[in-house]
Amino acid sequence: MGNPQPVTLGRAFWYWLKLGFVSFGGPAGQIAMMHAELVEKRRWISERRFLHALNYCMVLPGPEATQLAIYIGWLMHRSVGGILAGVLFVLPSLLVLIALSWIYMAFGNLPLVVGVLYGIKPAVVAIVMVAAWRIGRRTLKNPWLAAIALAALLAISAAHIPFPYIILGAALCGLLGGHLLPQSFALGGGNAQALHDYGPALIDDATPPPAHARHSWRKLLTIATLGVGSGIAVWGALAASLGAASPLAQMGLFFSKAALLTFGGAYAVLPYVVQGAVDQYHWLTPTQMIDGLALGETTPGPLIMIVSYVGFVGGWQTATASAPLAAIGGACVATFFTFLPSFVFVLAGGPLVESTRDNLRLTAPLTAISAAVVGVIVSLALFFANHIFRLELPFRQWDFISLGLTAAACVALLRFQLGAIKLIFACAIAGIVVSYSH
Repeated sequence: MGNPQPVTLGRAFWYWLKLGFVSFGGPAGQIAMMHAELVEKRRWISERRFLHALNYCMVLPGPEATQLAIYIGWLMHRSVGGILAGVLFVLPSLLVLIALSWIYMAFGNLPLVVGVLYGIKPAVVAIVMVAAWRIGRRTLKNPWLAAIALAALLAISAAHIPFPYIILGAALCGLLGGHLLPQSFALGGGNAQALHDYGPALIDDATPPPAHARHSWRKLLTIATLGVGSGIAVWGALAASLGAASPLAQMGLFFSKAALLTFGGAYAVLPYVVQGAVDQYHWLTPTQMIDGLALGETTPGPLIMIVSYVGFVGGWQTATASAPLAAIGGACVATFFTFLPSFVFVLAGGPLVESTRDNLRLTAPLTAISAAVVGVIVSLALFFANHIFRLELPFRQWDFISLGLTAAACVALLRFQLGAIKLIFACAIAGIVVSYSH
Protein backbone atom coordinates (compact mmCIF):
# COMPACT_ATOMS: atom_id res chain seq x y z
CA MET A 1 0.00 0.00 0.00
CA GLY A 2 1.65 3.22 -1.19
CA ASN A 3 1.85 6.58 0.48
CA PRO A 4 -1.13 8.89 -0.17
CA GLN A 5 -0.53 11.95 -2.34
CA PRO A 6 -0.41 15.42 -0.76
CA VAL A 7 -3.82 17.10 -0.58
CA THR A 8 -4.28 20.58 -2.02
CA LEU A 9 -6.67 23.07 -0.49
CA GLY A 10 -8.80 22.81 -3.64
CA ARG A 11 -9.12 19.05 -3.30
CA ALA A 12 -10.02 19.43 0.37
CA PHE A 13 -12.65 22.04 -0.61
CA TRP A 14 -14.56 19.54 -2.75
CA TYR A 15 -14.43 16.88 -0.05
CA TRP A 16 -15.78 19.16 2.69
CA LEU A 17 -18.50 20.47 0.35
CA LYS A 18 -19.58 16.92 -0.48
CA LEU A 19 -19.60 16.01 3.21
CA GLY A 20 -21.84 18.98 3.96
CA PHE A 21 -24.49 17.69 1.52
CA VAL A 22 -24.44 14.02 2.61
CA SER A 23 -23.84 14.30 6.37
CA PHE A 24 -27.07 12.74 7.56
CA GLY A 25 -27.35 10.51 10.61
CA GLY A 26 -26.42 12.85 13.45
CA PRO A 27 -22.94 13.24 14.98
CA ALA A 28 -22.28 9.49 15.22
CA GLY A 29 -23.06 9.02 11.54
CA GLN A 30 -21.07 12.10 10.51
CA ILE A 31 -18.01 11.03 12.51
CA ALA A 32 -18.29 7.54 11.01
CA MET A 33 -18.40 9.08 7.50
CA MET A 34 -15.26 11.11 8.16
CA HIS A 35 -13.47 8.08 9.61
CA ALA A 36 -14.37 5.93 6.61
CA GLU A 37 -13.22 8.57 4.10
CA LEU A 38 -10.30 10.31 5.81
CA VAL A 39 -8.78 7.43 7.80
CA GLU A 40 -9.66 4.26 5.88
CA LYS A 41 -10.04 5.32 2.24
CA ARG A 42 -8.08 8.52 1.58
CA ARG A 43 -5.60 8.11 4.50
CA TRP A 44 -5.29 11.82 5.09
CA ILE A 45 -4.91 11.17 8.84
CA SER A 46 -4.11 8.10 10.94
CA GLU A 47 -6.68 6.57 13.24
CA ARG A 48 -4.72 7.48 16.38
CA ARG A 49 -4.49 11.15 15.34
CA PHE A 50 -8.17 11.10 14.30
CA LEU A 51 -9.23 9.80 17.74
CA HIS A 52 -6.88 12.24 19.46
CA ALA A 53 -8.70 15.12 17.74
CA LEU A 54 -12.10 13.56 18.47
CA ASN A 55 -11.34 13.24 22.19
CA TYR A 56 -10.69 16.97 22.35
CA CYS A 57 -13.86 17.82 20.42
CA MET A 58 -15.95 15.59 22.69
CA VAL A 59 -14.89 17.65 25.71
CA LEU A 60 -15.88 20.97 24.13
CA PRO A 61 -19.34 22.51 24.15
CA GLY A 62 -20.78 22.52 20.65
CA PRO A 63 -21.34 20.06 17.79
CA GLU A 64 -18.45 17.60 17.97
CA ALA A 65 -18.66 16.44 14.34
CA THR A 66 -18.40 20.02 13.07
CA GLN A 67 -15.49 20.68 15.43
CA LEU A 68 -13.74 17.53 14.24
CA ALA A 69 -14.04 18.71 10.63
CA ILE A 70 -12.62 22.10 11.63
CA TYR A 71 -9.76 20.43 13.51
CA ILE A 72 -8.72 18.17 10.63
CA GLY A 73 -9.10 20.99 8.11
CA TRP A 74 -6.94 23.22 10.32
CA LEU A 75 -4.31 20.53 10.87
CA MET A 76 -3.96 20.00 7.12
CA HIS A 77 -4.26 23.55 5.76
CA ARG A 78 -3.84 26.02 8.63
CA SER A 79 -6.64 28.30 9.80
CA VAL A 80 -8.02 28.82 6.29
CA GLY A 81 -8.45 25.05 5.98
CA GLY A 82 -10.24 24.83 9.32
CA ILE A 83 -12.58 27.70 8.49
CA LEU A 84 -13.25 26.22 5.06
CA ALA A 85 -14.05 22.78 6.50
CA GLY A 86 -16.38 24.18 9.16
CA VAL A 87 -18.24 26.54 6.84
CA LEU A 88 -18.77 23.91 4.14
CA PHE A 89 -19.92 21.40 6.75
CA VAL A 90 -22.68 23.81 7.84
CA LEU A 91 -23.52 25.85 4.71
CA PRO A 92 -25.56 23.23 2.77
CA SER A 93 -27.72 22.60 5.84
CA LEU A 94 -28.26 26.34 6.31
CA LEU A 95 -29.39 26.80 2.70
CA VAL A 96 -31.70 23.76 2.81
CA LEU A 97 -33.23 24.84 6.12
CA ILE A 98 -33.84 28.39 4.88
CA ALA A 99 -35.70 26.95 1.86
CA LEU A 100 -37.73 24.49 3.96
CA SER A 101 -38.49 27.13 6.59
CA TRP A 102 -39.76 29.52 3.90
CA ILE A 103 -42.03 26.81 2.49
CA TYR A 104 -43.26 26.07 6.01
CA MET A 105 -44.07 29.70 6.80
CA ALA A 106 -45.61 30.45 3.39
CA PHE A 107 -47.52 27.20 2.76
CA GLY A 108 -47.70 25.50 6.15
CA ASN A 109 -51.52 25.53 6.16
CA LEU A 110 -51.91 23.52 2.93
CA PRO A 111 -53.57 20.11 3.57
CA LEU A 112 -50.63 18.18 2.10
CA VAL A 113 -48.11 19.98 4.32
CA VAL A 114 -50.38 19.55 7.35
CA GLY A 115 -50.63 15.81 6.65
CA VAL A 116 -46.86 15.42 6.26
CA LEU A 117 -46.19 17.24 9.52
CA TYR A 118 -48.90 15.25 11.32
CA GLY A 119 -47.00 12.07 10.51
CA ILE A 120 -43.52 13.43 11.16
CA LYS A 121 -44.24 14.79 14.64
CA PRO A 122 -44.73 11.34 16.27
CA ALA A 123 -41.49 10.23 14.57
CA VAL A 124 -39.71 13.17 16.22
CA VAL A 125 -41.01 12.14 19.66
CA ALA A 126 -39.76 8.60 19.03
CA ILE A 127 -36.34 9.82 17.86
CA VAL A 128 -35.89 11.96 20.98
CA MET A 129 -37.08 9.15 23.28
CA VAL A 130 -34.74 6.64 21.68
CA ALA A 131 -31.87 9.16 21.89
CA ALA A 132 -32.52 9.50 25.62
CA TRP A 133 -32.60 5.70 25.98
CA ARG A 134 -29.35 5.15 24.10
CA ILE A 135 -27.48 7.98 25.82
CA GLY A 136 -28.83 6.84 29.18
CA ARG A 137 -27.62 3.27 28.68
CA ARG A 138 -24.15 4.59 27.89
CA THR A 139 -24.05 7.27 30.58
CA LEU A 140 -26.00 6.17 33.67
CA LYS A 141 -23.55 3.54 34.90
CA ASN A 142 -24.57 3.65 38.59
CA PRO A 143 -27.38 4.87 40.89
CA TRP A 144 -25.63 8.17 41.61
CA LEU A 145 -25.61 9.20 37.96
CA ALA A 146 -29.19 7.97 37.53
CA ALA A 147 -30.20 10.15 40.49
CA ILE A 148 -28.60 13.19 38.85
CA ALA A 149 -30.54 12.46 35.63
CA LEU A 150 -33.82 12.19 37.55
CA ALA A 151 -33.09 15.39 39.47
CA ALA A 152 -32.39 17.22 36.20
CA LEU A 153 -35.68 15.94 34.73
CA LEU A 154 -37.67 17.14 37.73
CA ALA A 155 -35.79 20.44 37.89
CA ILE A 156 -36.52 21.41 34.30
CA SER A 157 -40.01 19.87 33.97
CA ALA A 158 -41.58 20.43 37.38
CA ALA A 159 -39.58 23.26 38.96
CA HIS A 160 -38.89 25.04 35.61
CA ILE A 161 -35.32 25.79 36.64
CA PRO A 162 -33.36 27.35 33.73
CA PHE A 163 -31.08 24.96 31.87
CA PRO A 164 -27.78 26.77 32.71
CA TYR A 165 -28.44 26.36 36.45
CA ILE A 166 -29.11 22.65 35.96
CA ILE A 167 -25.78 22.26 34.16
CA LEU A 168 -24.03 24.23 36.91
CA GLY A 169 -25.67 22.12 39.63
CA ALA A 170 -24.68 18.90 37.87
CA ALA A 171 -21.09 20.10 37.54
CA LEU A 172 -20.96 20.87 41.27
CA CYS A 173 -22.36 17.40 42.05
CA GLY A 174 -19.69 15.88 39.84
CA LEU A 175 -16.96 17.94 41.48
CA LEU A 176 -18.08 16.74 44.92
CA GLY A 177 -18.67 13.17 43.74
CA GLY A 178 -15.24 13.02 42.15
CA HIS A 179 -13.71 13.56 45.60
CA LEU A 180 -16.08 11.42 47.68
CA LEU A 181 -16.94 8.64 45.20
CA PRO A 182 -14.19 8.66 42.58
CA GLN A 183 -15.11 5.24 41.17
CA SER A 184 -18.73 6.25 40.58
CA PHE A 185 -17.77 9.43 38.75
CA ALA A 186 -14.80 8.05 36.83
CA LEU A 187 -14.94 7.79 33.07
CA GLY A 188 -15.35 4.53 31.26
CA GLY A 189 -11.74 4.67 30.12
CA GLY A 190 -11.59 6.63 26.87
CA ASN A 191 -12.14 4.95 23.55
CA ALA A 192 -12.16 1.21 23.96
CA GLN A 193 -12.19 0.29 20.30
CA ALA A 194 -9.03 -1.27 18.93
CA LEU A 195 -6.86 0.85 16.70
CA HIS A 196 -6.47 -0.42 13.15
CA ASP A 197 -3.65 0.14 10.70
CA TYR A 198 -4.95 1.27 7.32
CA GLY A 199 -1.51 1.97 5.93
CA PRO A 200 0.65 5.10 5.97
CA ALA A 201 -1.25 8.37 6.26
CA LEU A 202 -0.38 11.94 5.36
CA ILE A 203 -0.69 12.86 9.04
CA ASP A 204 0.58 9.64 10.60
CA ASP A 205 1.13 8.65 14.21
CA ALA A 206 4.73 9.84 14.20
CA THR A 207 4.24 12.87 11.95
CA PRO A 208 5.37 15.94 13.91
CA PRO A 209 2.89 18.81 14.15
CA PRO A 210 3.36 21.34 11.32
CA ALA A 211 4.67 24.81 12.16
CA HIS A 212 1.19 26.35 12.45
CA ALA A 213 0.16 23.61 14.93
CA ARG A 214 2.94 24.33 17.42
CA HIS A 215 1.63 25.76 20.62
CA SER A 216 2.36 29.27 21.87
CA TRP A 217 0.34 31.27 24.34
CA ARG A 218 0.71 34.36 22.18
CA LYS A 219 -0.89 32.57 19.22
CA LEU A 220 -3.68 31.19 21.40
CA LEU A 221 -4.52 34.62 22.83
CA THR A 222 -4.34 36.26 19.39
CA ILE A 223 -6.78 33.81 17.78
CA ALA A 224 -9.11 33.87 20.79
CA THR A 225 -9.11 37.67 20.72
CA LEU A 226 -9.84 37.76 16.99
CA GLY A 227 -12.68 35.24 17.37
CA VAL A 228 -14.31 36.93 20.33
CA GLY A 229 -13.72 40.33 18.73
CA SER A 230 -15.47 39.29 15.53
CA GLY A 231 -18.51 38.18 17.54
CA ILE A 232 -18.58 41.47 19.45
CA ALA A 233 -18.20 43.42 16.18
CA VAL A 234 -21.09 41.62 14.48
CA TRP A 235 -23.33 42.03 17.52
CA GLY A 236 -22.33 45.69 17.80
CA ALA A 237 -23.27 46.25 14.16
CA LEU A 238 -26.68 44.64 14.77
CA ALA A 239 -27.26 46.71 17.90
CA ALA A 240 -26.15 49.95 16.22
CA SER A 241 -28.30 49.46 13.11
CA LEU A 242 -31.39 47.78 14.61
CA GLY A 243 -31.21 48.52 18.32
CA ALA A 244 -29.89 46.44 21.20
CA ALA A 245 -33.45 45.30 22.02
CA SER A 246 -34.21 44.23 18.44
CA PRO A 247 -34.98 40.53 17.81
CA LEU A 248 -31.79 39.97 15.79
CA ALA A 249 -29.58 41.51 18.47
CA GLN A 250 -31.36 39.44 21.12
CA MET A 251 -30.79 36.34 18.99
CA GLY A 252 -27.07 37.11 18.84
CA LEU A 253 -26.76 37.12 22.63
CA PHE A 254 -29.12 34.20 23.16
CA PHE A 255 -27.47 31.83 20.68
CA SER A 256 -24.00 32.76 21.94
CA LYS A 257 -25.06 31.51 25.38
CA ALA A 258 -26.71 28.44 23.85
CA ALA A 259 -23.50 27.58 22.01
CA LEU A 260 -21.53 27.52 25.27
CA LEU A 261 -24.06 25.17 26.87
CA THR A 262 -24.18 22.53 24.14
CA PHE A 263 -22.67 19.67 26.17
CA GLY A 264 -24.02 16.28 25.16
CA GLY A 265 -25.21 17.19 21.67
CA ALA A 266 -28.12 19.11 20.22
CA TYR A 267 -30.81 17.25 22.17
CA ALA A 268 -29.24 18.46 25.41
CA VAL A 269 -29.39 22.16 24.51
CA LEU A 270 -32.82 22.06 22.83
CA PRO A 271 -34.67 22.44 26.16
CA TYR A 272 -32.71 25.66 26.71
CA VAL A 273 -33.61 26.83 23.20
CA VAL A 274 -37.26 25.98 23.89
CA GLN A 275 -37.18 27.93 27.16
CA GLY A 276 -35.74 31.00 25.45
CA ALA A 277 -37.30 30.98 21.98
CA VAL A 278 -40.79 29.78 23.03
CA ASP A 279 -41.30 30.80 26.66
CA GLN A 280 -39.11 33.88 27.11
CA TYR A 281 -38.92 35.69 23.76
CA HIS A 282 -41.99 34.14 22.08
CA TRP A 283 -40.27 33.90 18.72
CA LEU A 284 -42.05 30.60 18.07
CA THR A 285 -45.05 28.66 19.31
CA PRO A 286 -44.60 25.16 20.80
CA THR A 287 -46.09 23.66 17.63
CA GLN A 288 -43.66 25.57 15.42
CA MET A 289 -40.77 24.37 17.59
CA ILE A 290 -41.84 20.74 17.15
CA ASP A 291 -42.24 21.26 13.40
CA GLY A 292 -38.74 22.77 13.30
CA LEU A 293 -37.19 19.70 14.89
CA ALA A 294 -39.02 17.59 12.29
CA LEU A 295 -37.44 19.68 9.51
CA GLY A 296 -34.03 19.54 11.21
CA GLU A 297 -34.13 15.74 11.30
CA THR A 298 -34.60 15.61 7.50
CA THR A 299 -31.66 17.83 6.52
CA PRO A 300 -27.90 17.16 6.37
CA GLY A 301 -25.50 18.69 8.83
CA PRO A 302 -25.51 18.87 12.64
CA LEU A 303 -28.92 18.74 14.32
CA ILE A 304 -28.09 21.94 16.21
CA MET A 305 -28.77 23.61 12.84
CA ILE A 306 -32.35 23.76 14.06
CA VAL A 307 -31.24 27.12 15.46
CA SER A 308 -31.31 28.38 11.86
CA TYR A 309 -34.98 27.48 11.67
CA VAL A 310 -35.61 29.18 15.02
CA GLY A 311 -33.86 32.31 13.78
CA PHE A 312 -35.78 32.21 10.49
CA VAL A 313 -39.22 31.84 12.07
CA GLY A 314 -38.38 34.36 14.79
CA GLY A 315 -37.22 36.89 12.21
CA TRP A 316 -40.33 36.27 10.07
CA GLN A 317 -42.79 36.71 12.95
CA THR A 318 -41.13 39.78 14.45
CA ALA A 319 -40.43 41.55 11.15
CA THR A 320 -41.52 45.16 10.82
CA ALA A 321 -40.87 45.33 7.06
CA SER A 322 -39.95 42.48 4.69
CA ALA A 323 -40.66 39.22 6.52
CA PRO A 324 -38.55 36.97 4.22
CA LEU A 325 -35.55 39.31 4.46
CA ALA A 326 -35.81 39.52 8.25
CA ALA A 327 -36.21 35.74 8.40
CA ILE A 328 -33.05 35.08 6.37
CA GLY A 329 -31.23 37.56 8.59
CA GLY A 330 -32.47 35.71 11.69
CA ALA A 331 -31.30 32.35 10.31
CA CYS A 332 -27.84 33.71 9.51
CA VAL A 333 -27.47 35.45 12.87
CA ALA A 334 -28.50 32.32 14.79
CA THR A 335 -26.09 30.18 12.78
CA PHE A 336 -23.15 32.58 13.08
CA PHE A 337 -23.35 33.00 16.85
CA THR A 338 -24.03 29.30 17.47
CA PHE A 339 -20.97 28.09 15.56
CA LEU A 340 -18.47 30.91 16.21
CA PRO A 341 -17.34 29.44 19.57
CA SER A 342 -16.56 26.09 17.89
CA PHE A 343 -14.16 27.80 15.47
CA VAL A 344 -12.51 29.72 18.32
CA PHE A 345 -12.13 26.64 20.53
CA VAL A 346 -10.51 24.57 17.78
CA LEU A 347 -8.34 27.17 16.05
CA ALA A 348 -7.09 28.60 19.36
CA GLY A 349 -6.85 25.37 21.35
CA GLY A 350 -5.71 23.00 18.61
CA PRO A 351 -1.98 23.73 19.00
CA LEU A 352 -2.20 23.13 22.74
CA VAL A 353 -3.83 19.75 22.08
CA GLU A 354 -1.19 18.84 19.51
CA SER A 355 1.52 19.71 22.00
CA THR A 356 0.20 17.22 24.55
CA ARG A 357 -0.65 14.33 22.17
CA ASP A 358 -2.32 12.67 25.18
CA ASN A 359 -5.84 11.29 25.21
CA LEU A 360 -8.04 13.99 26.74
CA ARG A 361 -10.49 12.62 29.29
CA LEU A 362 -13.69 14.06 30.69
CA THR A 363 -13.55 15.14 34.29
CA ALA A 364 -15.97 14.09 37.05
CA PRO A 365 -18.04 17.31 36.57
CA LEU A 366 -18.49 16.50 32.90
CA THR A 367 -19.52 12.95 33.81
CA ALA A 368 -22.26 14.41 35.99
CA ILE A 369 -23.26 16.86 33.25
CA SER A 370 -23.60 13.93 30.85
CA ALA A 371 -25.98 12.29 33.33
CA ALA A 372 -28.03 15.49 33.69
CA VAL A 373 -28.22 15.67 29.89
CA VAL A 374 -30.22 12.43 29.89
CA GLY A 375 -32.80 14.03 32.16
CA VAL A 376 -33.20 17.14 30.04
CA ILE A 377 -33.54 15.05 26.87
CA VAL A 378 -36.37 13.11 28.52
CA SER A 379 -37.97 16.44 29.45
CA LEU A 380 -37.77 17.44 25.80
CA ALA A 381 -39.60 14.26 24.77
CA LEU A 382 -42.28 14.96 27.40
CA PHE A 383 -42.64 18.54 26.15
CA PHE A 384 -43.20 17.37 22.59
CA ALA A 385 -45.48 14.50 23.64
CA ASN A 386 -47.70 16.80 25.69
CA HIS A 387 -48.36 19.04 22.69
CA ILE A 388 -48.60 16.33 20.04
CA PHE A 389 -50.77 13.82 21.95
CA ARG A 390 -52.86 16.56 23.62
CA LEU A 391 -52.18 15.08 27.05
CA GLU A 392 -53.58 18.19 28.76
CA LEU A 393 -57.09 17.17 27.55
CA PRO A 394 -59.28 14.45 29.09
CA PHE A 395 -58.14 10.90 28.34
CA ARG A 396 -60.77 10.28 25.65
CA GLN A 397 -59.57 13.29 23.66
CA TRP A 398 -55.93 12.23 23.46
CA ASP A 399 -54.54 11.76 19.95
CA PHE A 400 -54.28 7.97 19.99
CA ILE A 401 -53.29 7.81 16.31
CA SER A 402 -50.18 9.87 17.06
CA LEU A 403 -49.52 7.73 20.12
CA GLY A 404 -49.69 4.62 17.97
CA LEU A 405 -47.37 6.10 15.35
CA THR A 406 -44.87 6.99 18.07
CA ALA A 407 -44.97 3.47 19.52
CA ALA A 408 -44.47 1.95 16.06
CA ALA A 409 -41.61 4.37 15.38
CA CYS A 410 -39.88 3.40 18.65
CA VAL A 411 -40.11 -0.27 17.70
CA ALA A 412 -38.73 0.50 14.22
CA LEU A 413 -35.78 2.38 15.71
CA LEU A 414 -34.92 -0.01 18.53
CA ARG A 415 -35.92 -3.41 17.20
CA PHE A 416 -35.29 -3.04 13.46
CA GLN A 417 -32.58 -0.31 13.60
CA LEU A 418 -34.41 1.75 10.97
CA GLY A 419 -32.60 4.96 10.02
CA ALA A 420 -34.08 8.31 11.02
CA ILE A 421 -34.57 9.51 7.44
CA LYS A 422 -36.42 6.35 6.36
CA LEU A 423 -38.54 6.52 9.50
CA ILE A 424 -39.49 10.14 8.87
CA PHE A 425 -40.49 9.45 5.27
CA ALA A 426 -42.57 6.45 6.32
CA CYS A 427 -44.33 8.44 9.03
CA ALA A 428 -44.88 11.33 6.60
CA ILE A 429 -46.69 8.97 4.22
CA ALA A 430 -48.74 7.60 7.13
CA GLY A 431 -49.64 11.15 8.11
CA ILE A 432 -50.87 11.98 4.63
CA VAL A 433 -53.00 8.81 4.55
CA VAL A 434 -54.50 9.56 7.98
CA SER A 435 -55.18 13.24 7.25
CA TYR A 436 -56.91 12.54 3.93
CA SER A 437 -58.96 9.64 5.34
CA HIS A 438 -60.58 11.84 7.98
